[in-house]
Amino acid sequence: MFVIVRHGKTFAAGEAPRRIGARTDLPLTDEGEQEARRLGDHFAELGWRFGRALVSPLLRAQQTAAPILAAQGTAITPEPADFLAEIDHGPDENQTEDAVLARIGHAALHAWDHAAEPPSGWIVNAPARIAAWADLFARPPAGPDTPVLLVTSNGAARFALLADPALREVAAALPSLKLPTGGYGMIRRSSDGRLEVPVWGQRP
Repeated sequence: MFVIVRHGKTFAAGEAPRRIGARTDLPLTDEGEQEARRLGDHFAELGWRFGRALVSPLLRAQQTAAPILAAQGTAITPEPADFLAEIDHGPDENQTEDAVLARIGHAALHAWDHAAEPPSGWIVNAPARIAAWADLFARPPAGPDTPVLLVTSNGAARFALLADPALREVAAALPSLKLPTGGYGMIRRSSDGRLEVPVWGQRP
């Protein structure tokens, strides 16, 4: 089982959100830290004990992973994973949503959020990201009931849903590929060996 977490909030209430990616390494806000703690408490209450943790090199992901792992009650060393790093928004990096929409238009943003098709100028390297997710899913798990935690960003997480034919079917039926801040998705193998997505976009 793979539990894919999007980092907590990086913008304070009332602050205009911006498109932040690989070049903008913001820390969590107070609310973002609370979201991370809620995730840790939630997973602990579910009885999930992660056997492995892969975390984006960005600060906001590391700050989200820390309280989740602390709530486990066991010592797990997070592993850095470059394929979990956020994408580079190119000319739209650190720009407000209004400015981004003015440049790329609603159709391009819709294609990104529903099919992971990047707008012109964004640096994504989708094939490498999809291959990394596929390789992860193909590896034998540490144990049948030992989940793997992955803490990442919105732009990176969506490519998990494109790494397998069964997952792509699920992705096509979702209202959006986005994960909310402080939210998570789950990918696991069913009894017949197919990958399935019982949860995508849940917040505790």
